[in-house]
Parts: sequence; C-alpha cells; structure tokens
Amino acid sequence: MTLEDIVQREVWGTVVARGAPAPPGPVPTRGAASRRLSVSPASTSETSLYQVLLGARQLVQPGPHAMYARVRQVESNPLYQGTASSADVALVELEAPVPFTNYILPVCLPDPSVIFETGMNCWVTGWGSPSEEDLLPEPRILQKLAVPIIDTPKCNLLYSKDTEFGYQPKTIKNDMLCAGFEEGKKDACKGDSGGPLVCLVGQSWLQAGVISWGEGCARQNRPGVYIRVTAHHNWIHRIIPKLQFQPARLGGQK
Repeated sequence: MTLEDIVQREVWGTVVARGAPAPPGPVPTRGAASRRLSVSPASTSETSLYQVLLGARQLVQPGPHAMYARVRQVESNPLYQGTASSADVALVELEAPVPFTNYILPVCLPDPSVIFETGMNCWVTGWGSPSEEDLLPEPRILQKLAVPIIDTPKCNLLYSKDTEFGYQPKTIKNDMLCAGFEEGKKDACKGDSGGPLVCLVGQSWLQAGVISWGEGCARQNRPGVYIRVTAHHNWIHRIIPKLQFQPARLGGQK
C-alpha cells in the first residue's frame, strides 16, 4: 500500500448520549493521518459498499463543504475476534487523495511515547443515538462530548460492579482505554462506534482511541471503552511504513 502526501497540519476547532451539537468548522472527527488514510473499527467489511463522508456537520443535506470519498481497501487487524475483542481497529485506504479545506483537515496519530493522563478531558464526536431509546433527529447534526480519561484499574473495578443487576464482569484489555463518567448520564452511544476519541496535547490534536464497546449508553459504572491507538503503532507502521506519528516532545506530554 502506497500512501503519499503524509501531512503534519493539525486539526483546530471545537470539539453521543447527552452531547451538544458541534459548531460549523473543523471538528476532529473520524481519524485521518494522511490524505488517503482513515482509522476505523475492525468490523468494517464489504469495502465496495462504503463511502467516507468528509467535511459534514449534518448527515441530512450535508451542505457545500462536504464530499464523499470512495474506499479502495480495508486492512482489518488480524487479532480482532469480535465484539468487545482487542484489536478492534482497521485502516481504510481511499481511492484518491483528499483535498484539504477549512472543513476537512487531518488529526494526528500519537507516537507510543505520548501518555494520555488520567482525568485528561478528551472529545468524542458522532452521529449516533442521543440515548438508548432515541434516534438522533434530522438533520442529524454532529454531536460532541468532553469525557475524562479513566485509568484501567478503576475501569476494571467499575465493570466488575452491579453483578446483582445481571451484568457480567468485563475485563479491560491492554489495548483498551476508558473514558467517561462513573455516574453515567453522558457517553457515546449506538451508531458512534468507530468514531474517534481525540485529545488536545500541547498544541496538537491527537487521536487517542477508536470507539469500540460499552454496556448500554451512559449507564452508571459503565464508561465508554476505546481501542488505544498507541497500542497498535507497530501494526499500523508495518502497513504504512512512511506514516509519521506525533511524538510526545512535540505534543507537550512526558
């Protein structure tokens, strides 16, 4: 796979149950580190059936700043084994380079040296359901939500609670990252899977995770679970050797 035109322009802008509408302009959404690369969930299949929508704030009548890009191929992580599995990540190659505009810009992928600290506020975006019972109403405006990073030991503890209500304990794997609220009420939801978790580190927007799974939406003791992008650095680099990752010394984290 040859992916030229690796870029270093950062995404600037503001950045899902009980989320708020995202404003017009650039929002760090579905991860892209080059003009022809996107990071998505491993469950993606039937490549010929998919297009990528770029530069859109709403899904119904996306507007003059939006464009569709055809998908050439999808590289799923071979370690992926199904729902709530590790390695729920894929690389999507587009058929043609994407022209960058004020509404279409890439988000950087973090070098493994970057640490996303516990409590750090990051952003999740999507067009998914605003709750377990409802669908996002038309014109289906992109939603945004700030969620704090939760450390893995605490997340494992949360997912071991409430077994008396029928929950089965879940284990957070090494390549997973939790973000959200212990009390619930706000979270990514159905239809958001595969979307990005992005964090402003120093002066760079970095994609920390890919929305993977959870139990319901915004439930108490059940924060969102994401695939940690840095955990798959070697796999990504093997497929796209020329891809450049944003190191910690440029991002501001130690």
